[in-house]
Amino acid sequence: LQFPVGRVSRYMRRGGYAQRVGGAAPVFLAAILEYLAAELLELAGNAAKDNNRIRITPRHLMLAVKNDDELGQLLGNVTIANGGVLPNINSALLPEKRKKDSSKGASQEY
Repeated sequence: LQFPVGRVSRYMRRGGYAQRVGGAAPVFLAAILEYLAAELLELAGNAAKDNNRIRITPRHLMLAVKNDDELGQLLGNVTIANGGVLPNINSALLPEKRKKDSSKGASQEY
């Protein structure tokens, strides 16, 4: 996965973000974009593999973003179409665990 520096430079110049663009700026931006894309694809691929899937879907991208602290902070306000929600069940809705009584089945003392 490689991002073209020349194309990033052209987009920066024609985008109207600043009047002047330095020579190292597109190189740095291309490296950052490449790192972020590789990190996101790696985490989404791991999420797909955990669900026994071959293809990465928007659901896997969303799971990768929400389960990672730094990506979750960076993309906190982003809505991913067809991403769904994180699986979460409130603890109040779960059935209560029964405590095993030691007196059952044991002899009673009088």
